Amino acid sequence: MRFSRYAGNPNIGVFAVANESVSFIAGDADPLFVKDVEEALQVETHLTTVAGSFVVGSLVVMNSNGAVVSGLSEESELSRIGKILPVTALDDPLNAAGNNILANDNGALVNPDYSKDVIKAISDALGVECVPASIAGINTVGSICKVSNKGCVCHADASEEDLATIKDVLKVEAQKTSVNHGSRMVGAGILANSKGALIGDITTPIEMGKIEDGLNLY
Repeated sequence: MRFSRYAGNPNIGVFAVANESVSFIAGDADPLFVKDVEEALQVETHLTTVAGSFVVGSLVVMNSNGAVVSGLSEESELSRIGKILPVTALDDPLNAAGNNILANDNGALVNPDYSKDVIKAISDALGVECVPASIAGINTVGSICKVSNKGCVCHADASEEDLATIKDVLKVEAQKTSVNHGSRMVGAGILANSKGALIGDITTPIEMGKIEDGLNLY
């Protein structure tokens, strides 16, 4: 586990996304941030924009099978990502895929406001079962949780029922925590896979312990 920040911002999960082997990072990222991602997660990194924006982590969700990206993405961006991983553009007003979808290689939780057709498209793209769910009463499950194939950390107000849903669908245990000195936007403050994690650099030691425990980083 390592500390980092992107352009002075500890909400690093907004600007990058990763699976077990690859990370897509905001195109203007500092080389030191890119190095932090590579070393913490042991992944190959690629700089890009999505929908002309640097908030790559908010607009992309992916697992080992594929990526789902904002439907506002440009053809050049889809081509860049598609050369590395099968990519599907999300044709829905809720197109911030990274905020609205929480996925690993076992399953996915999705914003319950998505239609059945959109949920099927997400399921096909990621190759896993997709279940509509809110966590701690919040529909943007990707912004308040971070999951890998080994564990999950989620919003501190998640209920026992929420934790059971995560375990049932994503097949991992979940730990409630905050990040970046009290932020409940757990997904925004962490970048993780089964090999490691990068966390915002104002995260407290107590939060760090919970994140390490939740993501099984031992």
